[in-house]
Amino acid sequence: MRLTRTDIVFLILAIAGGAACFWQGGLPLVGAGMAEAFGLLLIVLPQLAAGLLMGGLISRLVSRDRVAALLGQESGMRGLMLASFAGAITPGGPFTSFPVVHALWVAGADAGALIAYLTSWALIGVNRLIVWELPLMGAEFTLVRTLVCLPLPILAGLLARALVRLPIFALRKAPAE
Repeated sequence: MRLTRTDIVFLILAIAGGAACFWQGGLPLVGAGMAEAFGLLLIVLPQLAAGLLMGGLISRLVSRDRVAALLGQESGMRGLMLASFAGAITPGGPFTSFPVVHALWVAGADAGALIAYLTSWALIGVNRLIVWELPLMGAEFTLVRTLVCLPLPILAGLLARALVRLPIFALRKAPAE
């Protein structure tokens, strides 16, 4: 395991937050913050473990060539549509979807397909639509919002594919595992 710049930034933010708590209320406030963080960890850990397991299994079950063919640069609109569909049916929060995205990135999916996946997951998520939106907002609202959002993952994927061709947005490929 190695520390990345992102890890260091979050570590600095955590230390700064702890120092601010100590300055505001001393050790009791720091302890209360740590207890709250531990409680949140217990809630999040099963979801995170499931997401990491899904990501790891995907990276081992699907060959790099197959992922590249289905979701790589040459997959065209079919790849964006497949990624959008997969994002829409992926249950859970970011603890499940982002490990899947990482596994697909490492396995050869391109940025356009992954952005289509994430956009679809965020905007269309079928499980949230059924559990939350339909009961709270009604069928008419849900239908209108869903129809408006349907083309957005494809558009986001196309825009991402165009942007990553520009030198300023050139992405480094994730290292193969």
